[in-house]
Amino acid sequence: MTNLAYLSATELAPLLKSKQLSPVELTKKLLNRIDKIDPTIRSYITPLHDLALAQAKKAEKDIMQGHYKGPLHGIPIGIKDNFYTKGIRTTAGSTLFKDFVPNKSATAVDKLLAAGVIMLGKLNMHELALGSSGTNLTFGTTRNPWDLRYMPGGSSGGSSAALAAGLATLATGTDTFGSIRLPAAMCGVYGLKPTYGLVSTYGVFPSAWSLDHAGPMARSVSDLAFMLNGMAGYDPNDPTSLNTPIPNYTTDLTKGMRGIKIGIPMYYLRGLDSDVEKLFTNALSVLNRLGAEIIEINIPELTMSTFAGYSIVGSEASAFHYEWLKTRPTNYAADNRIFLLSGTLTNAPKYVKAQQSRRKMVEAFHNSFNRVDLLLGPTIPFTTPAFTQNWVEQNLAVIRRSLPFTVPATLTGVPTLSVPMGLDRSGLPIGMQFFGNHLREKLLLQAGFAWEHVNPFQYKLRID
Repeated sequence: MTNLAYLSATELAPLLKSKQLSPVELTKKLLNRIDKIDPTIRSYITPLHDLALAQAKKAEKDIMQGHYKGPLHGIPIGIKDNFYTKGIRTTAGSTLFKDFVPNKSATAVDKLLAAGVIMLGKLNMHELALGSSGTNLTFGTTRNPWDLRYMPGGSSGGSSAALAAGLATLATGTDTFGSIRLPAAMCGVYGLKPTYGLVSTYGVFPSAWSLDHAGPMARSVSDLAFMLNGMAGYDPNDPTSLNTPIPNYTTDLTKGMRGIKIGIPMYYLRGLDSDVEKLFTNALSVLNRLGAEIIEINIPELTMSTFAGYSIVGSEASAFHYEWLKTRPTNYAADNRIFLLSGTLTNAPKYVKAQQSRRKMVEAFHNSFNRVDLLLGPTIPFTTPAFTQNWVEQNLAVIRRSLPFTVPATLTGVPTLSVPMGLDRSGLPIGMQFFGNHLREKLLLQAGFAWEHVNPFQYKLRID
């Protein structure tokens, strides 16, 4: 019980169900840890001690009376602060919304609460979910728990840092440019960007409507599966929501890799830092030994990613913020002000060409999945950067380098799973990402589980 903060939901659930562990004991452990460590990490914007303890006491009472809801019941979670939470401040990491208290919760939050999770608080994030470093001038910059000099990634940097530091068992994230997978890679956790529309984004601050995804983050693949069981499903309030049957994502996790064809796009082998290349080469050997068939393939349409991603996200994000940009420009951090103002310059022909490029990428991915079961590449091509004084230029540079690797999955809407691949020579995590065809989350999780089984990740952080 000494490592409660680092046990997975998969490990905690049987203890809670059998009454060997109290949800109150578990919640107090994490709240005390937040009080002790988070002033340095800054993974939370709004901790919710009183609410969390009240929810934990209710969970304990329900479980003691035989009303166990399932594997999420009594499990502590952090909610990224761009998910609406009824009656609780929801800032999107921005001065613009620092006092905003919604009168409803995001559908994904309601579904998780109905499954019995304990909400520890609202997690920090790069302002407006439009950045990759975790810098936040309003609520404090989140630090990477592996080394406080380094960035945790963004925009879900509070989610990844809280998980890595043992300040939450589970966390939610959003992904438009790569904001679940990039911070998962930088902090050594697991992050799933589901198929577009599988998890409702109703009640989530928009970044770019046609690319926004919501999904789970955790310290194990099985925990992601539990979370996806709770989060996925049709939502009539979300016009992008898929009305499709939802399987049990925890079944078939142990089927292994044998016979799975994994395509390695040549595109993902270019421009890799030496540590990333070394770990990825080793990963391919391991997957081959597990029985996967590794096939190099070429998807030339991936070279359209940067143009299409910048054009679509920039224009859609600036459309949402257009009036505030005119009336309250100083309320934006410099990196986002530059990005959003540049987005207003996207003309109709450029936007249409970007969407045409996107359609070609969708077709290319579809054709690729006629040849292979999964695709695989590094999550990002570089190792985690240390913070520099010129944070504006640094954030824009991180986006430029990471976007070609992360945005193809959001442009095409295919599900993508980032898993820890190992540590670089500085002792910081590096990640790789599995891509699946639309609605093939079960196969993605199966592959990720097989990888995790032979490559378990140990959280040996300096903060402890």
